[in-house]
Amino acid sequence: MFVIKERFFSIGDDFDVLDENGAKVYHVDGKVFSVRNRVVIEDVAGTEVASVHRHLVALRPTYEIRIGGEKAAEVKKKLFTPFREKFTIDVPGPDDLEMKGDLLDHEYVIEQGGAEVASVSKRWLTVRDTYAVQVAAGVDPLLIIGSVLALDLALDRDAKPGND
Repeated sequence: MFVIKERFFSIGDDFDVLDENGAKVYHVDGKVFSVRNRVVIEDVAGTEVASVHRHLVALRPTYEIRIGGEKAAEVKKKLFTPFREKFTIDVPGPDDLEMKGDLLDHEYVIEQGGAEVASVSKRWLTVRDTYAVQVAAGVDPLLIIGSVLALDLALDRDAKPGND
């Protein structure tokens, strides 16, 4: 399990991603997002291990996740999803993932091929403004954390007037 500070994007702060014991696992540099539309994820030694970068594809915001310098996925909002926000995590090959549930309130699951591979919830945490990310064994936690950050960035951007 990982713990992420809620609403990091609105203030552009740097913050740490913690494990279930409160130990720092990753550091997220949110300041570069306002300048370069990019969030950098670093390991505890300060080495960049992943990034999330915003760009436009077919007139809709898309967030590219790079892990170890290689493109790992694109996070895109589904166009036609009445009454619900849905995002696809487009990975190379046929095994795309999908985010489903209450995305705005950080209560959702990430599925691959109909099977749950991660869940996001703030329900069980007593620490204010944080949420937990549970990742199934065998799933790259950087892919899931990058996807969650991309979703937060996209929803924050949608909430601001005058954004695409």
